[in-house]
Amino acid sequence: MTRPAKRITSADVAKAAGVSPTTVSYVLNNRPGQSIPEDTRRRVLDAAERLQYRPHASARALAAGRSDIVLLSIPDLPIGPSISRFVEELTVSLAEHGLTLVTHLMAARGRSVPDVCATVGASAVLGFEGFDEPTVQALHRLGVSVVLPPTDAHLSAMPPVGRMQAEHLIGRGHRRIGYLLPSPARFHRMGQERLQGVVGACAHAGLAEPLALGAADLDILDLAGVVQRWTAEEVTGVCAFNDEHAIALLAAMRHLGLTAPDDLAVIGADDIPMARFAAPPLSTVYFDLEEAGKHRAQAVAAGLAGRDVALPAPRTSLRLVERASS
Repeated sequence: MTRPAKRITSADVAKAAGVSPTTVSYVLNNRPGQSIPEDTRRRVLDAAERLQYRPHASARALAAGRSDIVLLSIPDLPIGPSISRFVEELTVSLAEHGLTLVTHLMAARGRSVPDVCATVGASAVLGFEGFDEPTVQALHRLGVSVVLPPTDAHLSAMPPVGRMQAEHLIGRGHRRIGYLLPSPARFHRMGQERLQGVVGACAHAGLAEPLALGAADLDILDLAGVVQRWTAEEVTGVCAFNDEHAIALLAAMRHLGLTAPDDLAVIGADDIPMARFAAPPLSTVYFDLEEAGKHRAQAVAAGLAGRDVALPAPRTSLRLVERASS
């Protein structure tokens, strides 16, 4: 069994560069007010690169007075393309400020946000959902400098998505709207919030409330029964919880020999990559959270620098993607 290689320390860099460990600290941490000769600074940097030195996180945090870790708490919801784009943009934008993102997916029996924060030593914490006051106080006791509430890009509260879905179908002449509820049940709240948008659009148009139905585990036969219930109730257009549910619904319609949009118009949400390859290609609602990621990174960096974190948050960019299914 091989023994792991010895970790390179700042003392090794100092020995290789022929300087003191204090000088290494001044150079690598870019300490202000220190007149280090350029030749000395170059020797230290060359030695660090040659030895592939990486400062230990705890030592770096001690030198900076805080860690460079930002913790993002993600609730238990579908991790679709929109959330992935947000996390990617947030990661890149934070890196431009010298910060590192750690994501934590909340689970019903998982560790609490303060517990995870204590483990990774985060200096800032943000999430898609707001934190209650006891959690905020616990985070501050752990030394967290910045705790950011959700922005208007709060993904689990998306009535605008449902409203845009329904408005599209209503604009196409559909007067009886259905809504496909989410499965599994843990997405119930998110589904209900999107359903609120559908209800609002129907009310605004003077239509009856949407007929909201669901099927366990998106079983084709169960979904076929849902489709039959909708057709019996003269539903002609359906807003699905998301694209995965919409694609499953299209499959159930094919099982019954029905087609979209002639027998039932269908629209999803999220614009996943497979939506354009559905049969027929799926109409959907796309929401762009990349700009939101940039703004949250700016807010975190400002807060850690002691500046105002109340930066104006961008409006979530919703866009209808119209394809053959509707």
